[in-house]
Amino acid sequence: MSTPFYVSPQQAMADRAEYARKGIARGRSVVVLTYADGIVFVAENTSRALHKVSEIYDKIAFAAVGRYNEFENLRIGGVRYADLRGYSYDRADVTARGLANVYAQTLGTIFSSVGEKPYEVELVVAEVGRTTEEDQIYRLTPDGSIVDEKNYVVVGGNADSIGNYLGQRHRAGMALGEAVRTAVDSLARDPNGGSARSLTPEQLEVAVLDRQRFQQRKFKRILGGQLGRLLDGDQSAADDEEGPAATPSSDE
Repeated sequence: MSTPFYVSPQQAMADRAEYARKGIARGRSVVVLTYADGIVFVAENTSRALHKVSEIYDKIAFAAVGRYNEFENLRIGGVRYADLRGYSYDRADVTARGLANVYAQTLGTIFSSVGEKPYEVELVVAEVGRTTEEDQIYRLTPDGSIVDEKNYVVVGGNADSIGNYLGQRHRAGMALGEAVRTAVDSLARDPNGGSARSLTPEQLEVAVLDRQRFQQRKFKRILGGQLGRLLDGDQSAADDEEGPAATPSSDE
């Protein structure tokens, strides 16, 4: 009779964390950063149907990297949680902190389960406040850990090198156009020190939580010509509220 192979709990958890980390690193990064009027999300994503950034509730948005089917399940669960809590209590009771706690419990349970693999996802949950000081950004790792980020965060891909570059250039009170261009420049950098790539609007997914919107829903996507004008330095594009480029899609 052979002796069962023993793996310590510490080693098992380390192996699961490494498995999830490698899966996440294969995806392209998402950058989330604050600007004068809210929070902007910039992702390298050529698909117009499979979003990495989505609305969850009035002032809350969600960004993710990793396996699409896994983070899409989490997104749908977050929308259901927010809708139920807002209906049962009050819309003001739906917060990014509460949603992050729910995601942390779900991810932690899956990560600790012996019967299934850990989720290969990393999430960002953000809520825009009435002022910049009240903005909230939370990063969640596959093991369910929550990190309260300040000003900016990068997940997926070459997150460390992009984050270092972004940290040197982000500043409080940036205009939307400047914030978008800074995020795109960060995503376009070569981590090995080569020349930067050129990213076009068709290769980007950009959305904002805009505290200046009169609507209760603060989330909007920036698409097409509006995004192109922001990348070209035309700040007037940030004021475009009407038209298809600024209209949230039906799945939000």
